[in-house]
Amino acid sequence: MSLLVIGTVAFDTIETPSGRAEKILGGAATYTCITSSYFVSPNIISIVGYDFPKEHIEKFKDHNVNLLGLEHHKTEKTFFWEGRYHKDMNIRDTIDTQLNVLEFFNPIIPNQYLNSNYVMLGNVIPAVQLKVLNQLKNTSSIIAMDTMNLWIENAYEDLIKVINQVDILMINDQEIQQLQNENNIEKAVAKTFLLGPSFIIVKLGSKGSILFSKKEKYTCPAVTIKNVVDPTGAGDCFAGGFMGYLSSTKDHSFDNMKKAVSYGTVMASFCVQGFGTASILNLKEKLYLERFNENFS
Repeated sequence: MSLLVIGTVAFDTIETPSGRAEKILGGAATYTCITSSYFVSPNIISIVGYDFPKEHIEKFKDHNVNLLGLEHHKTEKTFFWEGRYHKDMNIRDTIDTQLNVLEFFNPIIPNQYLNSNYVMLGNVIPAVQLKVLNQLKNTSSIIAMDTMNLWIENAYEDLIKVINQVDILMINDQEIQQLQNENNIEKAVAKTFLLGPSFIIVKLGSKGSILFSKKEKYTCPAVTIKNVVDPTGAGDCFAGGFMGYLSSTKDHSFDNMKKAVSYGTVMASFCVQGFGTASILNLKEKLYLERFNENFS
């Protein structure tokens, strides 16, 4: 089944206690597309600049990512982010952000993608997410979204409009508390269900995640990784594993959602083992199935 992924493609410079990587391939849509590609052939909607190299295009092609919706800007550079992680890698500082092509990102969905069965709205400004939603024609699409505290603080009205229209909300514990001005996560989730989503996934970082429906709850532990190199993109890889598996099975029961969350967790665990996309490129099926079975079977 068709999976449409909207988000950023970027250059990242990342420093962690394990080392430093300069101007490597990153971005929410990149991580989500690569990890979902182990289950389906995803369609990407994003934008890159004139400086985006062919070698990165080939990485997408190697993973059967359909690039019809990847816009190439002729005069602006690719989105760039630089961050530095502390010894506690739950804490990071943004050193530099250069929006570049993102200032011109006006997503136009190709006709071939308008009836997508599954849609993942990556963490971009809610106004862009709304532009995508307004173009979709399949009223039975399963739509998931990710967000962040910046949009809660600076784009609240548009964010609520997006949440009103999605089936699955992915959000971390601090963000959902901030969204509802509520310290108790379960109370915050209950309030958020009133906005429209059928499922809410609360991400807990190194502690795993919790999947909520209106009647059920599943606490998914994280996969223990002894040597975390770089946590950048782990949440996007979670989204890719989750939506990739879900769209490959076409089963929206709570039990299958639990399995999808587990696959998302496995993909996130591979992500943190290397800088950027290094540990999720060209994964062998045997490897991720082994990790899934060791932790969730």
